[in-house]
Amino acid sequence: MVGEVIAIGAVRGPAATKDRILDAAEALFMEHGYEATSLRAITSAADANLAAVNYHFGSKEELFQAILTRRLDPMNQERVALLDTLEQEAGNAPVDCERILAAMIIPALHLARDPARGGSNFLRLLGRAYADPAPFLRHFLSEHYAVMIGRFKTAFGRALPQLSRRELSWRLHFIMGALSYTLAGTDALKLIAEITPAKHRDDETLLHRLAPFLLAGLQSPPTDSGDDASPSEGDTRLAR
Repeated sequence: MVGEVIAIGAVRGPAATKDRILDAAEALFMEHGYEATSLRAITSAADANLAAVNYHFGSKEELFQAILTRRLDPMNQERVALLDTLEQEAGNAPVDCERILAAMIIPALHLARDPARGGSNFLRLLGRAYADPAPFLRHFLSEHYAVMIGRFKTAFGRALPQLSRRELSWRLHFIMGALSYTLAGTDALKLIAEITPAKHRDDETLLHRLAPFLLAGLQSPPTDSGDDASPSEGDTRLAR
């Protein structure tokens, strides 16, 4: 996998050292996970040295954050732009819940279809990172994507006025957990393989099948018991 990434970079022309490191690290983190991937393995795959990693990124944690930033920033900007358009079209009325959900999922589909932006491999890397997040990653995403998270939470709140803020927080928490698990892939894909023809086993199919399920959960009758705590306000999984 790593060799394929570097080869693709070579076809596009000589890659800058920083980009070679990012490409190699992204492929290795996807293949082996964050903890099992060493900086030595990354520098070897990128044909770079440790000094270059320290110069461009400073640490393994900051390198992983840079991988997320270069892929997630454009995707989340696309999400907010879609939501802006929907809200402008709706005027003073709330945007339909299904359309808000589409504004979240469509940019992920665009990324999945574009290998130059990481493609489906990056979505799976992201899903795995959220399934077992390191403390530094949770803190990073909480700060980096707070504005985008807030925009979607507000839009869903207007579309679902019957839900309390606590109830909405729980539903968004569960929605993003389902999305992350789906993107993480391994167990879910094994299950899908047993019931779906191979030509349809891809992230686009999974997300299209997931959307109606998520929508049904969002729009189900309120279940507030009046005494349950909400997920933390710093929960960042809408960044996925």
